[in-house]
Amino acid sequence: MLSQTQTKLRINKNDIISPIDVNSNIKITNFESERHDFNYNADVSQNRFYIHNRRYLGSKYKLLNFIHWVTFNIPSKIETVADIFAGTGIIADYFNNDNKKIIVNDILKSNYIVYNTFFSNDYFDLDKIKNFINDFNNMEIEETNYFSENFGNSFFTEKNAMKIGNIREQIEELDDLNFREKCILITSLLYATDKVANTCGHYDAYRRSLDMDKDVKLMFPCIKKNNKSNEIYNMDSNELVKSISADLVYIDPPYNSRQYGDTYHLLENLADWKKPEVVGIAKKMKDRSKTKSKYCTVKAVSAFEELIKKIDSKYILVSYSNMAQKGVGRSNAKISYNELLEILQTKGDVEIFACNYKAYTTGKSDISDHKELLYLCNVY
Repeated sequence: MLSQTQTKLRINKNDIISPIDVNSNIKITNFESERHDFNYNADVSQNRFYIHNRRYLGSKYKLLNFIHWVTFNIPSKIETVADIFAGTGIIADYFNNDNKKIIVNDILKSNYIVYNTFFSNDYFDLDKIKNFINDFNNMEIEETNYFSENFGNSFFTEKNAMKIGNIREQIEELDDLNFREKCILITSLLYATDKVANTCGHYDAYRRSLDMDKDVKLMFPCIKKNNKSNEIYNMDSNELVKSISADLVYIDPPYNSRQYGDTYHLLENLADWKKPEVVGIAKKMKDRSKTKSKYCTVKAVSAFEELIKKIDSKYILVSYSNMAQKGVGRSNAKISYNELLEILQTKGDVEIFACNYKAYTTGKSDISDHKELLYLCNVY
């Protein structure tokens, strides 16, 4: 367990808030970011992009200082970190260094490709990749293709959609790339695509006014040195934990009924490039069953209980909001505060930390006093 004397911050009575919706004697330590200095990837490059340079619901980039504050004071040495609902991969990236092995996983193929770009230790030819990116950026495209026929003049301008589809097809046909090199090119395209999408940051819908007319431009990812033993997966987290072990397992599951495979269907389609049939106004893949998560359904509690039971680690760190039933319909949490706490307490001693955080809504709810919670479980 953490002790108040181990933290570098001064904790006083004003830092303790009452439990949110549970009758418990567990105190919740409130994090005050203005009292804590933390820098992450402060360098800025006009010609490169970092792993966090994308729009993604639930991204923990703005909460890194909070997560750093909690994990920095864990007394045991942490040498292996598993991020099993990794999303953008930002938490895995934070822990990724020479002294730590990371295990990173997500159910979306598009995220798996990004992880192989940033966390793999496989060789890639820097000059070859840069030459391809330069050639792609200089292409003039006039032919329609699968991507432009489905997503042009809606999610993208017709010009950008034609170019995105053509680049993806060329990447698929290249035969002198190893797996990581192909992932780097696809990742560059995914990030460039997201920059010119006519959306509010996700692909459930597009804006009616096609005002995102900036030309699509690929850049090179900022890749740092990786631990040779890093592991990268694209599978169900509940299955993954049966075969891995780590000093710290970080868990950031979906909080509500919004399926990420639906929200990011377009990027998933572009990454996988099977050219499936698409349906509806948002042109979602007709079959999205392989990206469905139990954590967005009524099965969330039983899935979480099964997950925690199977984990092999010294510490479990769970990120979850206190959304509960504050919002409207799909925004409400699938697992309650009580349920999370009770399940984690079957595994070990639990401490809870809170940080003020703006809740995501579709504009139908005015959410006040919203907090992101970190549950730190010291496993028995």
